[in-house]
Amino acid sequence: MKDDHVLTKTSVRCGLALLCCMLWGSAFPCIKLGYEWLQIETAGEKIVFAGYRFLLAGFLTFAVACLIEKRIIRIQRPFVPHILGLGFLNTTTQYTCFYIGMSYITGTKGSIIDAASTFISILLAHFLIRGEKLTWRSGLGCMIGFAGIVIINMEGITGGITFMGEGLMIISMVVHGACTVFTKPLAKKNAPMTITAYQMAFGSVFLVLIGFAAGGHAISFDGKSVLLLLYMAILSATAFSVWTLLLKYNEVGKVAIFGFSIPIFGMLLSSILLGEAIFTLKNIMALVCVSVGIIIVNLPQKRGQEAKEIGKRRLI
Repeated sequence: MKDDHVLTKTSVRCGLALLCCMLWGSAFPCIKLGYEWLQIETAGEKIVFAGYRFLLAGFLTFAVACLIEKRIIRIQRPFVPHILGLGFLNTTTQYTCFYIGMSYITGTKGSIIDAASTFISILLAHFLIRGEKLTWRSGLGCMIGFAGIVIINMEGITGGITFMGEGLMIISMVVHGACTVFTKPLAKKNAPMTITAYQMAFGSVFLVLIGFAAGGHAISFDGKSVLLLLYMAILSATAFSVWTLLLKYNEVGKVAIFGFSIPIFGMLLSSILLGEAIFTLKNIMALVCVSVGIIIVNLPQKRGQEAKEIGKRRLI
């Protein structure tokens, strides 16, 4: 990793990470609009809809990458099983559990569980990636950021717990957090857009098959729903590609922490697109907590502290 790479600069890393989270946050109101416009109700139909989205996203990423590289992009043979495995976990498994789980619980409770994937990423990076240790600062940033997610969803914490609802959402959350960590070593040896294209394309095929098996059917689109699906595919392709690129040049914790902002963007964009009321004391407190958590994790280290950390890593 080159410490002087442009993507390691705090302003660039923060800006691009927030862009990814804004795009992912916009998916929440877009999914609701898609369900309304296409009259999607069953779990199977939701999974098929997700499969269409990621299949198109994978194709778009592949096409753009080929144009940029001026060649047909391919996975290096030794990494084929790893990237296909990532597709099965990150696209097929995560979104199957996510879409079925969300059918049994409220969106509020689901957002609390999903936001915890940031914890999983940072904790797994501490144990699995050489040189990426959990510090008091990153731990404090995580706790404050997660407090914001709890505050914004306070009324959704209570209620019963079921495997089909909370259980599947917890599985989705763990898979999401783990895949963030597993992507980093792959990104060191493969182009981020290549990883994104192949893992989405492979995983989306199984999403569609699972959706049909769960009772879904082919979805008929009209003009506005086609544009909506195209936007959702573009946001997935862009966000996953940029996120993978950031993971290649930065510590997992300094990228994953921005995941706390996704529900905030979802809340703001839901207000704009769906007319939901958001300007409450609870929402403002949550926004402050998330912002403070991100700032704490990304504060520049003092030179003496940075040298000390580098020395520790060399001894490991």
